[in-house]
Amino acid sequence: MIRLLAAEFVGTFFLVLFGPGAVMVNAMFPGTVGPVGIALAFALIVCAVVFALGPVSGAHINPAVTLALWSIKAFPGSRVVPYVGAQCLGAVGASGLSRLALGTAGSLGATIPAVPFTTAFGVEVLLSFVLMVVIMAARNSGPESRMPEAGVIGLTVGCCALVGGPLTGASMNPARSLGPALVGGYWSAHWLYWLAPIAAMIAAARGYELLRPSPGARRP
Repeated sequence: MIRLLAAEFVGTFFLVLFGPGAVMVNAMFPGTVGPVGIALAFALIVCAVVFALGPVSGAHINPAVTLALWSIKAFPGSRVVPYVGAQCLGAVGASGLSRLALGTAGSLGATIPAVPFTTAFGVEVLLSFVLMVVIMAARNSGPESRMPEAGVIGLTVGCCALVGGPLTGASMNPARSLGPALVGGYWSAHWLYWLAPIAAMIAAARGYELLRPSPGARRP
């Protein structure tokens, strides 16, 4: 269990260090990173973390993913709270280090809606749903496809960040939002970044389980 939790802590730590960190660097040096660079930073760090730590802990690095997998009995309930705790601690630790190094540039990369709350909620639901469908498909692709799995999940995160980043910050991850919020005090609509990803990912996981073909079924 210590090994699994350490992997989740480290994975979420680097996700929040490099993703929101790119937002902070862009705020300090305008134009050096830009929206595309920020999305690319999220994509690449997710690729790296899933590839490196997926075989250890599954590389959930996201409380909503952990809860969604638990909801379809693909993850033991006894590990939910420890996993979520490790993910949140990793995110807070990364934001703390970022603040120590760069101050509060870019609001620590906090996720703050730039659109009305109802629109922001819908954006986070849709982005989280798409991401979880891809995660479910990757999980069912077999252990021999670890590199493609990391790539497709990372690219999905990057695509969502590119489109949804200017609207809501494209969190899709309660821990990713918690780190900057707790360290920087940016709590605007924070509930949204827990409720929307969790609800959407549980719905996506359950929906995928209904749609996916049974083992041995012919591909249409």
